[in-house]
Amino acid sequence: MLPPGGILVGLGADLIDVERVRGVIERQGERFIARVFSDEERAYCGSMKHPFKHYAARFAAKEAVSKCFGTGIGGELGWRSVSVYHGERHQPLVRLDEKGAELLRRAGATHVHVTLSHTETMALAVAVLVRAESS
Repeated sequence: MLPPGGILVGLGADLIDVERVRGVIERQGERFIARVFSDEERAYCGSMKHPFKHYAARFAAKEAVSKCFGTGIGGELGWRSVSVYHGERHQPLVRLDEKGAELLRRAGATHVHVTLSHTETMALAVAVLVRAESS
């Protein structure tokens, strides 16, 4: 949600095939999971009955946030720079590491908001950077 008086700074979206993520995880296993996902994400997804769609949604979120920053995933923002966790109402929230926090500051934003959705075959994430304006 855009805070009252907030300004939209960046927008990103990503759509991914769940089977693509499943295939990479089945081929590379823990090596891929450890390189891309935080411990918190791994614990959450691993506890789900159908973990691949949850991994796919978080993968899409990382891509969507990187698009907000205009960097993609690479030297300025790593896979684990963006971590999705859940708030009190089970809403998805984003935690940034130092690289991500620096990009947020440089973008002139104060918050990253993300929404996730998935079916059995597709996962979608939309992310926005906003700057809260003091009244």
